[in-house]
Amino acid sequence: MKILKLLCLTVCLIGNLAFAETLLVQKQKFTTKDFRTFNGSVIDTVNIGWEAYGELNEDKSNAILITHYFTGNSHAAGKYNESDPLPGYWDAIIGPGKAIDTNKYYVISSDTLVNASVYDPNVITTGPATINPRTGKHYGLSFPVVTIRDFVNVQKALIDSLGITKLHAVVGPSMGSMQAIDWAVAYPDMVERMVSVIGTAQVDAWLVAGLEKWAYPIKQDPNWKLGNYYDGEKPIQGLTQSLALITQEAMHPIIFNASNPNHNPLSEGPLNDIYTSYPVVDWLYNAAKARTEVIDANHILYLVRANQTFIAGYNNDLAAAMNQIKAKTLFLPATNDLLLYPQMAQQAHELIGEGSQYEEIDGMWGHLDGIFSIQSKAEALTTFLEQ
Repeated sequence: MKILKLLCLTVCLIGNLAFAETLLVQKQKFTTKDFRTFNGSVIDTVNIGWEAYGELNEDKSNAILITHYFTGNSHAAGKYNESDPLPGYWDAIIGPGKAIDTNKYYVISSDTLVNASVYDPNVITTGPATINPRTGKHYGLSFPVVTIRDFVNVQKALIDSLGITKLHAVVGPSMGSMQAIDWAVAYPDMVERMVSVIGTAQVDAWLVAGLEKWAYPIKQDPNWKLGNYYDGEKPIQGLTQSLALITQEAMHPIIFNASNPNHNPLSEGPLNDIYTSYPVVDWLYNAAKARTEVIDANHILYLVRANQTFIAGYNNDLAAAMNQIKAKTLFLPATNDLLLYPQMAQQAHELIGEGSQYEEIDGMWGHLDGIFSIQSKAEALTTFLEQ
């Protein structure tokens, strides 16, 4: 979407005005064998991509893990090449002298299991689109259901491989906030600080039903074929509808309407022809269709399910899970978020109680304020990380 790219470019430029240096990063690959999932399945080989910014200090005490959002990936900051048009999604706050200062911290970010953008050459992930070494065919729906805890445990294996025993902080937006919170619950002695941006500690019934709307169009596409489409036509129509829903629901009506200032309810075409779309509909769906080049439909289904099954601690007792957290915590929901509304973060913050901090991100982007307006909380992040 042009408006998203333009704003991201603007935010990144503003965030970099004081920093002439371009942070160049390299994608790396991590492999772990015989990975056991939360539901007891075993994946023979898991590959994920990761990247890092800054330098690990001698006692390996300065590592910060960034966990990404639903359709995101490990590219949180910097560029792979000087010629890249845009840096990573949180470049405004990650880098030399920025809120998450790479002169002080070794910042790690990894792709998740079942990453949405499996066809992006800069993404490394294992999921339904991966070839099953036992059969020589794509896993498809034979791939086990995975959870946010599984994302966390793959990251834990990566962190262990680097010889890091303490994380200065785990920080993530949206689905990344779920990972950050579950890190603090699953490994309380390892996580010293946790920052949840536009997040929640538990997916409620309302959100489970809402997430299913993202999965439903894919399942209704005739080309989906119960996930067995890898040797034929892909379910592009269903995937396009899914991505359009995801995009619209992540945006607040204020910015959505501002992105389409010339909308006319009485446009001649739609007024006289039921087959004619409004320009705003074409704008939304054309942008969504363009994203289907790198995103896999089955991977979206698995990400939906991973989010639907989320409750921090995975024991159906959120209060007990929050009581396990030893880390200092900071919750940064977005005031105008209509997807993961502020009350969700407020609930976790209140359950943790003393020592937890809470601030809201003001902006007009809704859920996307956690990406595009994050720099407004740069000072709060810096202060929190130095406590």
